[in-house]
This record gives sequence, structure tokens and C-alpha cells, in this order.
Amino acid sequence: MDRKTLLAVVISVVVITLGFTIQSLIFTPKPSADQSATTPQTTQQQAQSSTGTATGTNAAPAGEAPALQQNAQVGAAQSGTNVVPVPESGLVDKQYQLSTDLFNVTFSSRGGDVVKFDLVKHQDNNIPVNMVDRGTSDQAAFQLHFGGPQAPAVTALFQYRKINKDTVEFTRQFYLEGHPDKPFTLTKTYSFKPNDYMVNVSISIRNSVNESIPLSNNNVSYTLGYGPQIGPTFTTLDGRNDFRKFIYVVSGKKSEVSLRPDTTQEVTKQVDWASIVGKYFTVIGVPDNAGYTVTFSSKPVTGVNAADRLYFSRSLIHSSQATDVFRFYVGPKVQRDLDKYMQASSNAWGLSNLNLSDALDARVLLGWLENILKFFMQLFYRVIPNYGVAIILLTVLVKVLLYPLTRKSFQSTARMQQLTPKIEELRAKYKDNPTKMNQEMAGLYKKEGVNPIGGCLPMLLQFPIFIAMYGLFNNHFDLRGAVFIPGWITDLSAPETIWHFGNNFQLPILGWTDLRLLPIIYVASQIVSSKLTQAPTTASNSQMKLMMFGLPVVFFFILYNVPSGLLVYWIVTNVLSAAQQYYITKIRYPHLHPRAVVPTKKQPGTRPPSKLKSK
Repeated sequence: MDRKTLLAVVISVVVITLGFTIQSLIFTPKPSADQSATTPQTTQQQAQSSTGTATGTNAAPAGEAPALQQNAQVGAAQSGTNVVPVPESGLVDKQYQLSTDLFNVTFSSRGGDVVKFDLVKHQDNNIPVNMVDRGTSDQAAFQLHFGGPQAPAVTALFQYRKINKDTVEFTRQFYLEGHPDKPFTLTKTYSFKPNDYMVNVSISIRNSVNESIPLSNNNVSYTLGYGPQIGPTFTTLDGRNDFRKFIYVVSGKKSEVSLRPDTTQEVTKQVDWASIVGKYFTVIGVPDNAGYTVTFSSKPVTGVNAADRLYFSRSLIHSSQATDVFRFYVGPKVQRDLDKYMQASSNAWGLSNLNLSDALDARVLLGWLENILKFFMQLFYRVIPNYGVAIILLTVLVKVLLYPLTRKSFQSTARMQQLTPKIEELRAKYKDNPTKMNQEMAGLYKKEGVNPIGGCLPMLLQFPIFIAMYGLFNNHFDLRGAVFIPGWITDLSAPETIWHFGNNFQLPILGWTDLRLLPIIYVASQIVSSKLTQAPTTASNSQMKLMMFGLPVVFFFILYNVPSGLLVYWIVTNVLSAAQQYYITKIRYPHLHPRAVVPTKKQPGTRPPSKLKSK
């Protein structure tokens, strides 16, 4: 390995390290909860925290347990009176099930909320992914608050009615404290469609008198929220294995919100949609045009590792009845599913031009290359339905396509190594005259027809493919949970493990919690490949030995926690590179082996050598 190749290797390390650094910056892990928040509270929150919520007591309505009397007071109006459920007999605290071909949904009569939202086609530790991660909290999805997000959630019992196999309804009457003669009816209706991840949620409020509904808490009628967290479950949001962020779109323009722990952010503009986005799954709320303030919140919730909630706050209602319609996409971050809502004919709800694919992670620089690699990987998967095998076949394809570059790289490197004695002679002869030395070396390269960087460029051109492969294996949804070797490599999008340390033990400094085998195999394959590539004339060079053994060790630490699919790709690449090197050196171009005599161009009056021979 000459100095040019050494330089290429060093640059390669920098490129890879920089790539991972950029990736970690894009998906920056959320700071720990003990860090002080710098984002100020919103105006609404400041007003609520300074004025407080009006209080009052009342008897629990008939049919509701005495232990829940504290929940009978479910909201506060601007006048200081409370919103109280009308006493009603026969109400029961019960859960109800609804199933479609995509969902298993569990509703609670308490608040008419969703307490479990399973995606039946997607697994989380061998059970369906639950898109309502409640932990041990009493919060749920589609909870209603009379007022802003900080107002108490409605926890009164509702009447349940199943309208048809895909539609359920929850109804309860309420009144403002002091006005029991003017009750109003709140109805929450959930509708589903076959083979569609979009859920229709309608909120209907109807006054019993021909007057506008007097709900107002800081000029907010009610708030509909989703939380306290979306699935799947996680231990930490490290930004690589999983993350949470907020995205919203206003007039077709996408914006992203990153919240520190225990903070909120409001969007007062009318949004096209707003979402909580994870690495593989998302919840996207699409409101109607009634006028809403959107609030994103990372306020902590008891029993949940990290809370990420989305709220839609309704402006004042100026009529005796109003029905607001929300549509929520609750499902995977998959292009084909999100793009269904671009054309009305492609989805069951007749929705169009929603641009939900803006929730996907955009990789501007090498996204095009990643898409090409994804196409061929999926093509191989259709032939052999194992993504591990598909990655191996993809690697073979890449090596075949890059073979001309590999061959030229070898030829250029071999020629440079053959010229090493002459180069060293020039360096010794002109060591006191760098300008003359460079001129003589340039003349030597021209005379021998050698490009001094010819062995470096083909090597560097392979690293965009490596970075694109990383993006593919780290973000391609179909690789989530894809098993290559049962019992060992069970998720090609995540690091594999052969031994989990347990008891929350982490290796000091490194922070590793698992022993992994693929990084060790990678180091071995890299050393073997480098040894075969190493020129015999430099095999004993201590600097080259350091690079041969030291570089793989450096990469061992860099790649320890990368997706297992990426390491499978690189290990197979090393094996194929070793095989290619053997073929080129021993079979196809033995005369270019570094041990061969340096050929010289025919000079006037000289007899050219008839054949290259070994020393």
C-alpha cells in the first residue's frame, strides 16, 4: 500500500465518520429529562398556569363509582363554572373491541377514548405494534378536553353504540355548572374502512336550546389529543434505532419541530396536517377547516419513558350545534401507503393531494442512489424471499458493476508499486530540491503511463454506495424485523446480538449493552482482504502493518452498533474483494503482480524486453 492508497484509506475513514456524524445530527437524540428546558411556555400555557383552573365539587352522576367523583368535574369554562356530566343511570366502565383487516382497536366507555390501537400486520416483539403507548398512565388516544391541552381530560362514562361493523359511537350529555336546564350532547364517532390506515373521528356537540354552545376556556371550545406516545415500545430514543419528531404542513410547506423534554410548541396557522413521526410508524392528524391551534408536547407522563403528544384545539363554536371531522393516519411510514391519499380513487375516503409522504425522511444527497439500491434489493427479494440473501445478491451485483474500476485500481496500484524503487531513487537524489523532484516524478509518471491517483479514485467512488447502503438498511421499512438467520440475525435494520449483558449493565466509556458477533467477523474479513491486497514489497513495512490491523479495529468501534444488514453487506464485500484480488493477481493479470519486473517503454537503439518475468 503506497502513500496515495494510504491517503485514500484515511480519507475513507473521515468520510464514513463524517457520514455517521451527520446522521446523528439529523436524528439528534432528545436530551435527558434533567436538562433545563430553554423553550418558553406558550401564551396559552402561561395564562393557564397563572390563572389556574376553576374548581368546584358536585355529586357523582348515577351509575359512576364514588371513587371517581373527582373526575366528574371535567373542565372549566371561562366564567369559572365547571362542565359537569348529566347524571345518567345504566352506564358501565367497560372496554369494547373493533377489528378490521388492519386494526384491532380497544375503546373505553370512560371518555370514549381509544386505549389500544394494534396494527395487526406489524409486529413488536412478536405481538402487534400498539400505536397507543400508555405505559402505566391513564391517558389515551383521542382524549377530549373542555379547553386547551392543559384542561382536565373528559373521563366521564359514555353511552356506547355500534352503528355497523366499522363504526362506533360514544355519547354523553353535559351542562355548565349552574345551568342544568341547558344540557348539551357530546358525541364521538369512529369510522374505519377496509384496507385503509385512515381513521375518521368526528366530534359533534349539540345544544338542547337554540343558543350557541357556551364553551370557552381562553377562547378554546375543546381540544382533541393523541398520546401519550405512539408505538412501538422502546427503551430509549437514541436517534438511530428509533426517534420521535413532529412534522406539520401549512399550505403545502413542510416544517419540522424538535422539542426538548418538558416543553411545548404551538402552531396557530391553519395546518394541512400535523403528525408525530417515529422511525417506522407515524400518526398524522388531518383536521377540517373549522380553525384549530396545533400543540406539540413533550411534557412528561408518569409511566411512559418519553411522551410525545399532538393536540388540536378548536376555536369558539358560534352555533347551537357543530360537527368537526378529523382524519388520522395511524400506520407505517411506507411510501405506497402514504401515497394513497394523493388521488381520491386510491383510498376508501376519497381524499386527495394530502402529501402525507412528507412525513418520510428525506435524504437529499444520495436518496436517488438509495432508491436504485432499494429497487434491486426488492427485486432479489421477490426471487428469494429472504432479505439477508437479497443483500448478498445486491452486494454481488455491486461488485460486478464495480469490477472495471477495481481492475483499473489494481493495475494502477501495481504499476505504482513497481515504480517504487525509481521513485525512492528520485526522492533521494533530489531531496534538497523538492521542485526538481516533483518535476522528475511527473516526468517518470508520464513516461511510464501511470496515473499516481489511479488507485485511489476507484476506492473513493465506492463510499457513496456505502453511505447509501447505510441509509437503506437503517430506514427501509421492509427490513424492520426482517430475519436473516433465525436465532441470531433477527432484524436486519438493527444491530444483532449474541449476548445481552442484562441488569442494565453497560461497558464503561463505550456504553455497550450487548456482545455482537458481526463486527468481529467484519474485522477478520477486513484483515484477510487487506492482507491479500497488500503488496509483498511493503508487507514488512511497520506503517503498513499498522494500517492493515489498526484500521479494521477503528472500524470495529465505528460500526459496532450499525444495522446488521450493513455489516452483512461489508463482510460479503470483503470476501468478494479477496476473491477478486486473487483472480486478478494470480490468474487474470499475473504479469502486473508487484513482484514482476518493471516494464519500460521502448527507447531508440534499445531492445525491448520480450516478456515480464518474476524476480
